Amino acid sequence: MNNDETKEKDNNSASLKDVAGSVAAAFIGVQSDKNRERDFTKGKFSHFVVVGLIGVVLFVGILIGIVSLVLPS
Repeated sequence: MNNDETKEKDNNSASLKDVAGSVAAAFIGVQSDKNRERDFTKGKFSHFVVVGLIGVVLFVGILIGIVSLVLPS
């Protein structure tokens, strides 16, 4: 695989940073049109589902931790 094919492959898929940023934007309800277009053209549905599920689990875990610290046992 030459250098041009590697660059083309990288440009055809969204990076983990892009997916995480898009999922975070979805959590708070903001997303630019440019990023939305990138997500639909270059992103894979399965990547968004996995990162979204991880985000939900982390969010719920943080909420449980905060509530357990605030409320006495």
